[in-house]
Amino acid sequence: MKPSSYPYELHNRSLPLATNSLAQLPTISCPRGTVPILQNSKDSNNTMLCCVHTLHYHGSHVSINVYEPKVKENTEDLSASWVLMLNKQDASHLESIGAGSIVWPSYSGDNFARFHITWRDNTLDSMCFDHDCPGFVQVNPRIALGSRIQQVSVYNGPQHFIDVLLFKDPKTKDWWVALAGTPIGYWPSSIFSHLKDKVTEAALGGHVNGPTAQSYFPEMGSGHFSSEWFGKAAYVSNIKIVHENNNYFTPDTEKHLLR
Repeated sequence: MKPSSYPYELHNRSLPLATNSLAQLPTISCPRGTVPILQNSKDSNNTMLCCVHTLHYHGSHVSINVYEPKVKENTEDLSASWVLMLNKQDASHLESIGAGSIVWPSYSGDNFARFHITWRDNTLDSMCFDHDCPGFVQVNPRIALGSRIQQVSVYNGPQHFIDVLLFKDPKTKDWWVALAGTPIGYWPSSIFSHLKDKVTEAALGGHVNGPTAQSYFPEMGSGHFSSEWFGKAAYVSNIKIVHENNNYFTPDTEKHLLR
């Protein structure tokens, strides 16, 4: 299965790339009609720290600078760099989808940066990840959700990124996720009450869950502040918003440094 159409620039393979190299996930060969699923340990709730744009649109593309921030083991702490699409009617009605790089020792059992997806539909009280809950339909047999990102950035050294796109199929209203221009799968519109119609907020950037006011807080991004700039501070770039006409437009700010 494929989307009925792609956002214009993805279809024409003309998205500009960041001035560093594209990180890769391991490719897997599954029998026809099957998709790879990694076994993980547990779920977690999150507290988000990121930049939010309040618009009504149908998707977002971003290049995420990938690091492996230090996150304490044997805790529920995590550090993520990702893109989220949300529809927030009020405090009790929140639906969302997201994808990106997460370091989460209590979930994956290690401190590696891994590619995860997440969502919250009209039946969930908290966010679900990868294949932990029914809802996400994977169609790509060569990418396993939760796979380790094989090239990560080095402070003051080589920089690596992943290209992530979330977009709504204009015909089916299903929400798709693509990595490096390759569709992985979709969330059926039927699992959402409001997100199937529109997005009210998009979040692009960093997210941590942990005791941020204490001495062993999880790092975000590279663990360094934006004042140190490229090669030392993590960032997101190539931010593009999918308009309702299925074309891209670019926000005023081309690059947002995280931390």
